[in-house]
Amino acid sequence: MIHLTDVTLKRGQKTLFSGLDLTVHAGHRAGIVGRNGVGKSTLFLLLRGRLVPEEGEVRVPRSWTIAHLDQETEPSPASALEWTIDGDRPLGAVRRRIEAAEAGDDQRRLPALYAELEAMDGYTAETRAGRILHGLGFEPGDLTRPVSDFSGGWRIRLNLAQTLMCRSDLLLLDEPTNHLDLDAVVWLEQWLTRRAGTTLLVSHDRDFLDRTATDIVHLEDGRARAYRGGYSSFEVQRSERLALERSTFEKQQRRAREIRAFVTRFGAKATKARQARSRMKELERLALVAPAHADSSYRFSFPSPERVSNPLLRIEEASLGYAGSAVLAGVNLTLQPGARIGLLGRNGAGKSTLMRAVAGELGFLAGSCERGRNAPVGYFAQHTMETLEPAKNPMEHLLAADPTATDQAARNFLGGWGFSGDAAFTRSAFLSGGEKARLALALIAWRKPAVLLLDEPTNHLDLDMRHALTVALQSYDGALVIVSHDRHLLGNTVDELLLVADGGVDPYDGTLDEYRDWLLGRDDPGPSVGPAAVRGAAAARRRAGAKARARLKPLRDELRGIEERLAALQSKLDSITVVLADADAYRRLSGEEVTALIARHKRYRARVESLEEEWMSVSERLDAATAA
Repeated sequence: MIHLTDVTLKRGQKTLFSGLDLTVHAGHRAGIVGRNGVGKSTLFLLLRGRLVPEEGEVRVPRSWTIAHLDQETEPSPASALEWTIDGDRPLGAVRRRIEAAEAGDDQRRLPALYAELEAMDGYTAETRAGRILHGLGFEPGDLTRPVSDFSGGWRIRLNLAQTLMCRSDLLLLDEPTNHLDLDAVVWLEQWLTRRAGTTLLVSHDRDFLDRTATDIVHLEDGRARAYRGGYSSFEVQRSERLALERSTFEKQQRRAREIRAFVTRFGAKATKARQARSRMKELERLALVAPAHADSSYRFSFPSPERVSNPLLRIEEASLGYAGSAVLAGVNLTLQPGARIGLLGRNGAGKSTLMRAVAGELGFLAGSCERGRNAPVGYFAQHTMETLEPAKNPMEHLLAADPTATDQAARNFLGGWGFSGDAAFTRSAFLSGGEKARLALALIAWRKPAVLLLDEPTNHLDLDMRHALTVALQSYDGALVIVSHDRHLLGNTVDELLLVADGGVDPYDGTLDEYRDWLLGRDDPGPSVGPAAVRGAAAARRRAGAKARARLKPLRDELRGIEERLAALQSKLDSITVVLADADAYRRLSGEEVTALIARHKRYRARVESLEEEWMSVSERLDAATAA
């Protein structure tokens, strides 16, 4: 059992903890949450004995072995497999003693050492390490590569593999999902829930916490408050507690009304039945817990440009890749205003390749691509933060992007993204990873894109910012395409899922939960499946995909035509609605003109409803044909 009693700790002039009390029971998995800077990582340093509090007591059983995730890795000539095995420190100690005994030909000690090696499953170390590496997304050929060959993000995965390999009583994981794709996150969830020891997790991924944490510890105002259950349960409990505090009641209610208004708006437009029902449940829950985020400082949106093409983009039978080698083939994609697409697939399957092609950063090896005249793209890639100039502050970045912006407009806008006061004038070199991500997203939003492409936008964002981003994307009117391992973000912002796999891009008609179940239930191909087998499976899948596309093309063309007519009618209907909602219009217009407008509004509304019913009918036929 872990006990922190009346702990006070300062870092520099800042008091992080004041009278902090916390108990974590053995065998529990506690998620540590709170805003950036409240001391989540510092708490881990206290538990590891790297910091000593000014006052109070930190008690961790002396007999416990502690494993923690390092966020940096020095280049090493060791192979990925060797690096992972080194995480099992007792095993490493026995191996070194065996090597020394063998070198000294100490036949007396060797039998006992071999017995000790067998008792700790030393002969299965390579197999255990290989399973961990495979679960975290490494291919069989990666196991013999030196650590120094891997990029920074993959080295963090290697650190995680080494940490999981360690025989620990207490496991401390600080942001373990930041550099993982969705497949690896799902695997890690299963691994952690099967683990017997005590685990503390710092994470901003709410679904990950929901599936792994038995308790949530919320750090706020220098103290800790523990809640039983996962993150969603914590939100509800905290909302109920805050609702009793009159000082925040009005603010909470106002925010809850905003969320409920969006739920109502979305419900009126929902058409794709199964995914719409799933989405509505998420939105209703979001409204319920809105008070828990009422004190968030983030208030922003993604405005759309005044003129938008329809369609914004159309890609047909395209091949995408590099240096003449195709990564994806037979790609068909149409983006219309209001499209909300999530991309699924393993790391390296081609999700970022598709995003780069849609963004216009990657040429096409074959096929056609038509872009609308009014279809500006906002693209947040995983390297976007690196393009920020270290010497410039947020104000300078925004004014450089738009010299026509006034200082006051820029400051107001940046304030909604968390850059108020002095923060708006802090040079990028001194911003944290989360602050740089917020700034990069803010600069994209300022440009009013009609197509918003987000490739892992939440990696460095805290939970309040992720919540605010989710709400902002829900009300965005442009086309949205997201790659993310954050299932809560996907579940609350996208209506359509595409699976990027085996060299192709195909609709995925299931839900995110069904995708997770598929990941957990599929067979592990293991190292015995060679390149030829993989290529053969991919080729067969592409042939089947091409036949399916040809068979479904008439229905999809019919659906596309309905959507285009529906968008045009909805635009006309919205224009009339704006006029009828304007009180001054009734003074400017004659009675006959107002009557005509009302009649036209009624006529358009009826045609829209008729087209929506037609859309539903064709969609159901398409779903049935796809399943056949």
